[in-house]
Amino acid sequence: MYIATKRGASAPTRLRATRAGQAGFTLLELLVVIVIIGLLAAYVGPKYFAQLGKSEVTIAKAQIESLEKSLDTYRLDVGRYPTTEEGLGALMAAPATATTKWNGPYLKKAIPPDPWGHAYVYRAPGSKAEYEIVSTGKDGQPGGTGEDADISSQ
Repeated sequence: MYIATKRGASAPTRLRATRAGQAGFTLLELLVVIVIIGLLAAYVGPKYFAQLGKSEVTIAKAQIESLEKSLDTYRLDVGRYPTTEEGLGALMAAPATATTKWNGPYLKKAIPPDPWGHAYVYRAPGSKAEYEIVSTGKDGQPGGTGEDADISSQ
């Protein structure tokens, strides 16, 4: 089907009219595109989610470092680190055993949970230093490997 157009042209220019059925993609073309997208997702997906686990470990390490700095400031003011019984809560509210030297709170916000939603474990004395802060990892249990491994301040 042709449409004669353009008035005044020496030779009539013909424009091809498209039928409604001729526009668009075929089913085969769409299937090929879907398969390609699926292959890309299968390749990129595992790498993306592995990176996600690494970033949670990095966040836990950064939070532990922040808590360590707050504990050091607490020690400068009070003269000692909080006991295991006082825990990290001593950074937010003055414990009964603290002297009038307590000048907190030592954190701007409440004590954060680790990236997996578990509370940090505080021990004083620690296994290798005056204190230890531990995240029990993704599984919330002591020990483990990979993302389930404990992350410690020591």
